[in-house]
Formats: sequence, C-alpha cells, structure tokens
Amino acid sequence: MSTLAKAVSFDDNMLWVDLADGRRLGVPLAFFPRLLHATPEQRAGCEISGGGQGLHWDALDEDIHVGNLVLGIGDSTVSRQQAA
Repeated sequence: MSTLAKAVSFDDNMLWVDLADGRRLGVPLAFFPRLLHATPEQRAGCEISGGGQGLHWDALDEDIHVGNLVLGIGDSTVSRQQAA
C-alpha cells in the first residue's frame, strides 16, 4: 500500500488526505493546532511535497509527514489539550 498523498481537503473539523492507493484518511484538526486555528484560506495553501510524502503550509510553518498520519501520529510540538 502506498502512503503517498495525492490531494488534501478540509471540513470544519477534519483534515482529509486522499492517498495514491485510493484510501481516504481523515484526521481531526485538533491533532494539529496550527491547522485548527488557521483560516480556510490558510489551510488551502497546502503543498504536497516529497512526491506525496509530506504536506507543507508555508504561511503556517506546518509540515506533516503522511506516513505519520497513517500511524495516527499528530503534532508532537503541542499537547492536544492546548489545541482545544
């Protein structure tokens, strides 16, 4: 199975990542406080990097490894309680 991202989208509570192998992964925005508190326009500024291995938001100084999302690993720089 491939853990490479091919598209990213959002709803009010979730980050959605479409993977190259056809799976769609949903991750709560609470796992990533910068994304949780970002505007829709800032969230839309996502760049898929590393051939699909990473997600990058320059304006938010946010980088996410897609493989970590598959493993359920959120932002390790801030506790989830601080995100809410």
